[in-house]
Amino acid sequence: MTVYIDSLNEVISIHGKTIEISGGGANGIINIGALEAALDHVRNDMYYPEFVDKLTHLFFVANKGHCFQDGNKRIAISLGALFLLKNGYLSVIERFLHKMEIISYHLAAGRIDKEFLREIILSVIYEDDYSEAIKLRLIDCISNDLGNETDI
Repeated sequence: MTVYIDSLNEVISIHGKTIEISGGGANGIINIGALEAALDHVRNDMYYPEFVDKLTHLFFVANKGHCFQDGNKRIAISLGALFLLKNGYLSVIERFLHKMEIISYHLAAGRIDKEFLREIILSVIYEDDYSEAIKLRLIDCISNDLGNETDI
């Protein structure tokens, strides 16, 4: 499966623009090796043969890999949306941007694991709304975040 993805330099540039446009923060690089490895892995079908697995891995590493000093949750969303765009999934980008904001937050907080992230992304790509099973799991995952209202 041919997958279109930006080079590492383009990802770094996207991070800078994301930080600039979304309200600021530090623009330093902490662990670029993790991001470089993720980009290599999504290009290789031996690691991730399915598109959803590639997107899940890229989103997970960008979010949890502490690649940048600030904006890791935001770059996961930006990079995921760009990945969808470059690979012909234009019709789901708006839904992805909307739904993945809260998911990115809870992934970073450790409330969502990579396996469940894959299920969520699969649902975002191929369904108009989450299944009842996913909604219930999300409620369970985020119920530890008492005092904050969420929109799933």
